[in-house]
Amino acid sequence: MNEKHIVSSFDRDLEAIQAQIMKMGGMVERAIADAARSLETRDEELAEEVRRADAAIDALEEKINEEAALLIARRAPAASDLRLVLTVIKISASLERIGDYAKNIAKRTAVLTSMTQVNGSPAALRRMAREVEEMLRDVLDAYIQRDAGVAEDVIARDEDVDQMYNAIFREFLTFMMEDARNITPCMHLHFIAKNTERMGDLVTSVAEQVIYLVTGEMPDEPRPKGDKTSTDPSISPVS
Repeated sequence: MNEKHIVSSFDRDLEAIQAQIMKMGGMVERAIADAARSLETRDEELAEEVRRADAAIDALEEKINEEAALLIARRAPAASDLRLVLTVIKISASLERIGDYAKNIAKRTAVLTSMTQVNGSPAALRRMAREVEEMLRDVLDAYIQRDAGVAEDVIARDEDVDQMYNAIFREFLTFMMEDARNITPCMHLHFIAKNTERMGDLVTSVAEQVIYLVTGEMPDEPRPKGDKTSTDPSISPVS
């Protein structure tokens, strides 16, 4: 009877932590969407909301980590349950970092509003951010459903994000070569594009944790990297 009570308490504690993970995921999804929209519409007030909201994301990560550590210490979970708790800790860390990148994107909005807008770039960046946001939503669903197949699909889709980044980077180079006045805004926009690409990388890290949770093993092959800007001489700014 006592053992059943302990198991029940563990399950309740674990469910509470997982609910917090989903809450954190929803907050991060909103941060991505709002940061991209604030850039496209030049909405400094919305960008400020993103920056302020990041503190709540950070606080929730700390709470999840503390409760997960207490759960391990108090319940001494078996191997499969321990894997779940450790996965929660790693997923929360990735979500926190995604939130940081969204905040960094929002920080650039105030700077860019005082500069000439580079035609089409904010909309292109928002499309890229929307893809990352959808990937995050899907991988959180995969986590809840324990669906390794969906997680694998999310990993594959990150290549699309990388290709979007490569295309945007090429456009920025063209804009800067055509008009020197575009150099400063394009540098800020490139910073935003790179942050968005890194958010995609972090979503794939969450997907890898989902696969590990379901199968007990990390993916066999390393994720193919589609960002060619540092190695392809045709798009590298260094000759």
